[in-house]
Amino acid sequence: MPKTLDSMVLPSSDVIAAIATAPGVGGIGVVRISGPTLANLAEQLAGKLPLARRVTSTNWRASDGAVIDQGLMIYFPAPHSFTGEDVLELHGHGGPVVMQMLLARAIELGSRLAQPGEFTRRAFLNDKMDLAQAEAVADLISATTAAAARSAVRSLSGEFSASVHSLTKQVTELRMLIEATLDFPDEEIDVISDTNAVQRLTEAQENLNRLLFRAKQGSVLRSGLRVVLVGLPNVGKSSLLNGLAGEDSALVTEIAGTTRDAIKETIQVEGIPLHIIDTAGLRESDDPVEQLGIARTWREIERADVVLQMVDARHGLTTADEEIARRLPAEIERIIVANKVDLTASLPHRDEIAGRVHLCLSAQTGAGLNLLHDELLRVAGWAGNSEDVILARERHLVALRLASEKLACARQGLGQLEFCAEELRLAQRALSEITGAFSADDLLGEIFSRFCIGK
Repeated sequence: MPKTLDSMVLPSSDVIAAIATAPGVGGIGVVRISGPTLANLAEQLAGKLPLARRVTSTNWRASDGAVIDQGLMIYFPAPHSFTGEDVLELHGHGGPVVMQMLLARAIELGSRLAQPGEFTRRAFLNDKMDLAQAEAVADLISATTAAAARSAVRSLSGEFSASVHSLTKQVTELRMLIEATLDFPDEEIDVISDTNAVQRLTEAQENLNRLLFRAKQGSVLRSGLRVVLVGLPNVGKSSLLNGLAGEDSALVTEIAGTTRDAIKETIQVEGIPLHIIDTAGLRESDDPVEQLGIARTWREIERADVVLQMVDARHGLTTADEEIARRLPAEIERIIVANKVDLTASLPHRDEIAGRVHLCLSAQTGAGLNLLHDELLRVAGWAGNSEDVILARERHLVALRLASEKLACARQGLGQLEFCAEELRLAQRALSEITGAFSADDLLGEIFSRFCIGK
């Protein structure tokens, strides 16, 4: 039976269509159509309904009989399709005009333009996949590293969902035993000892903690780390960006204030995307353009996961550097990077001073960049095994943390079984939200609205 979540019930006669390939010119373009029955539409469009799951060469025709395009058509009858409904895929020549003409013809024959993510949402509502798997579709499309793509494929195949279901089953079984005891109080049952409640709760918490750790790693793999370079003019911020990127992304000169706007570059370290933002040097300036750049620098700092405050290794922390440090948000991780160590008698190294990490390196020669890589991975909390991570979203982490809190409360409340049963119920509900067993309309709307049209 298809899911019915509050008011989210799709009309039985609704047929949707969209261009499924990326905008622009390509060798092949795909128009996807999905609905409860597409036989009549296929006959009007191509003159016949193709055999199920067979690639059929055909001409697609306009209302006056003129050929729009020649290509391949594939018919997937319900329920054996991506959405669980009848699906037609039209594989034609990948010009934007041709694709728009095909889409317009499908709409003329009774389809409507699909909303972002509507094909995948229908797959979820028709039990073709759960919510975690549906999100993995979007994660696979938007993956920025090979490690992230592999993790998304594992989630799409159901690995994450299977772990959640197994954990939910553990919690549900223990909850059932406790509630049975409450329903039959006259039975002489010591639920704590007879059901191994403490051991069961301990095992569930351990399994949940392992799953949460894998999800945290996956969140890092999915989103990466936003790293902002700040400091006085001419301390080597642009040189460090170029050194990390392995190319000349930013202009480097001896003239202070060369960088006027934020320059962004994404690199990979052990499969983790690091979004490096080079910013305008922080100083007092009468130049209105430079002032705008400095204002943008502070906005980038507010959005940072970690700030690399760069100083000149020849001078150390100056009064001006300390003033910048004083203005940096206390809640954001900060690493002091002493650049141009090649111009001193010192070697690249790492120190901790007053609880703050200090790195000495040379952006020009690359000496010590490995120390910075390691430090950024430490800040990200990366354990270094991308093959075991779950490409988790923030809502997954919130649900897992809530479930962990509720299991801890349930253990504390074993002496009061009503309290314990309620905490287990809340833990079960939090876990079920991950796969969509319990989901509100607004949550589903938010999730699928972020998908691309045609998916």
